[in-house]
Amino acid sequence: MSRIRYILLVAVVFLYTGNYAQKAVTVSGQKSVDASQPGLRHSYDVLKYNLSVDLYACYSNPYPTSFDATEVITFKVSSVLNSIKLNAVNHSLTIDSVGLAGVSFSHAMDTLTIHLNRTYHPGEEAKVKISYQHKNVRDHAVYSNEGFVYTDTPPEGSRKWFPCWDRPSDKALLELTAKVPLNVKLGSNGSLADSAIRHDTLIYHWISHDPMATYLMTLTSKTNFGLDIVYWHKWNHRADSIPVRFYYERSLKPGPVESIIVPMTDYFSKLFGEYPFEKIGFASLDSSFPWGGMENQTMINLTPSGWNEGVVCHEFSHMWFGDLITCGTWADIWLNESFGTYCESLWLEHRSGKSAYKRHLAEQASHYLEHNPSIPVYNSSWTIHTPDPALLYNSALVYHKGACVLHQLRYVVGDSNFFHLLKAYATDPDFMFKNAVTSDFITKANEICGTDLGWFFEEWIFQPNHPLYANSYEIQGLNEGKWKVKLLLSQTQTLPAFFKMPVQVCVVFTDSTEKVMEVMNDRNYQSFEFIFLKKPAYLVFDPHENILLKQAKLSRK
Repeated sequence: MSRIRYILLVAVVFLYTGNYAQKAVTVSGQKSVDASQPGLRHSYDVLKYNLSVDLYACYSNPYPTSFDATEVITFKVSSVLNSIKLNAVNHSLTIDSVGLAGVSFSHAMDTLTIHLNRTYHPGEEAKVKISYQHKNVRDHAVYSNEGFVYTDTPPEGSRKWFPCWDRPSDKALLELTAKVPLNVKLGSNGSLADSAIRHDTLIYHWISHDPMATYLMTLTSKTNFGLDIVYWHKWNHRADSIPVRFYYERSLKPGPVESIIVPMTDYFSKLFGEYPFEKIGFASLDSSFPWGGMENQTMINLTPSGWNEGVVCHEFSHMWFGDLITCGTWADIWLNESFGTYCESLWLEHRSGKSAYKRHLAEQASHYLEHNPSIPVYNSSWTIHTPDPALLYNSALVYHKGACVLHQLRYVVGDSNFFHLLKAYATDPDFMFKNAVTSDFITKANEICGTDLGWFFEEWIFQPNHPLYANSYEIQGLNEGKWKVKLLLSQTQTLPAFFKMPVQVCVVFTDSTEKVMEVMNDRNYQSFEFIFLKKPAYLVFDPHENILLKQAKLSRK
């Protein structure tokens, strides 16, 4: 997801009292128990949502958001049960009836309880049918305006347009049938199975063959939408092609984005493994859309000005980091958003060189340093309690600091290890089409790099803030034309008290030559001495800005 405005966290951050230490969360690739709401224990695994929605009346003035729908949920039982509970917001949804294995229901406090026709045991599968209505309300999930009808639901808004188990760890298939007027084009996740005309109605049938989190499920449509289709040919099977569908307002054509999506797919496929899904989709929406972009699986939604290379790059990279591999809990959201922002920098490096890469990351670091909310990237309380979206998607922390952390990891482990790590993580069958948590990524980093990187993630992900360097040096003349440089590396921040990092220092000599040296700064107030055969003029700390997340002073004694 791309932000179109920066939200400064004042009261929310001031009141934050989260634990900075990492907690045990979930086993990689498995569904976690949800404890965010009393009584909603996850005792089953949703396998598929089959939705049928009648949107016909939503495209005409006064553009209501009300529609009738039916839903069939297929689920697999994981503990003995005779009822299931689903998220279903009362403000948005009216439940009319249940069927199949569902025999009765209650709907209160945003929870739909469906009583089943018998007791089910672990391993059994069942289906429940739900007939319901979406009310004519504005709920920041279903949007209907001037011919646009679409959904946008991060982090937990899908429960406002269909009953579901609405947590990122529960990935399921989606099949969507939608009834619309003849002049409407409608896109959704997966592949377009068919579209049929019945009298004055067009019926779209979309099927996703890959599981996804509920917040990535979407429909997007408009009267008289423009539609362009190009094709990307698979890396390993050039005869196979993936359709790239561009939905747009006639006055806002995708333009240059259509020409870059194929090379961008090639590039990311080379770095992270071949594009994993059956379609690539983009749609530009109206001004009510609250983000710069949203990475719905195979169907990315964009702001009206979203035909922008940076925004498209960010959202598209989420197909690997966020969609193929989805954060296991909201505490792990940086595995989505930090990676998306960092991929913008990688694309710039590929297109325009290292200096463009460094400039982009310097901008991210600058924004973080100006708006640092003084909380860690990983907040253990978020594994259970979903924070306010303004905090969860804090741009300075989750997007910008996290992206800079990835750059710093690249510096620490080297390019070869770093890019090997990204590809190994993105192609690990334990994570692909499943979930991963922060500890999974750390374990993979340790494995690929052959060293324990726990110290790195502890200080940059699990601790808040950044180092405040107050370094000093002195130059002394010795006998026989030798010169000594004494360097003292000091940090003055309090939380945490110290950041261990390899640091570089550039010595500039009086003859204008230079020498860059690297030392491991593993304790505070650490001294280093260097002997040279020519006279040093001055020193530069971190000359290549490898440690982006810092404030630093260097004084000469």
